[in-house]
Amino acid sequence: MLEGFHYQNAYVTRDIDKWIKTFNERAKVDRVMTYEGTTQVTTVKGPGTQTNKLAFIWVGDLQYELIQPVSGDVELYAEALPQDDGLKFHHICMRIPNWEEFRARVDQQPYPVVLEGGNELLRFLYLDARPFLGHYLEYTWMVDERWAQMGGPVK
Repeated sequence: MLEGFHYQNAYVTRDIDKWIKTFNERAKVDRVMTYEGTTQVTTVKGPGTQTNKLAFIWVGDLQYELIQPVSGDVELYAEALPQDDGLKFHHICMRIPNWEEFRARVDQQPYPVVLEGGNELLRFLYLDARPFLGHYLEYTWMVDERWAQMGGPVK
């Protein structure tokens, strides 16, 4: 299941600050936003919360998301961490225009939902597409105002 506007490549790390600095030194970074917080999620284990440090680094129209798992139901990220303080690819993310229509199609495709969450402004869902692509697929839906707050390019 591949659809939507691909705008993000995501990586996990044990040292998000190191990699924000490295991106600023090695890439033509347009904007960086950081966030640390707790989110309500549903995983394969059921409802719970996860706390992560996040960095959203825009280089042109592509966002690099850096994820440093902190606590809670963070196994999806923690299990993929490199042994050192390196950076490791984790997933890509696509923005979709209609959550209800998309969510109905999710139940008809072969890849299991491994993480889901969100609210009335932004929803997200991860599919385990590793048998197909070797990585997870994240899908997001958000209101245009949230997209602008995230620094998303206006087309």
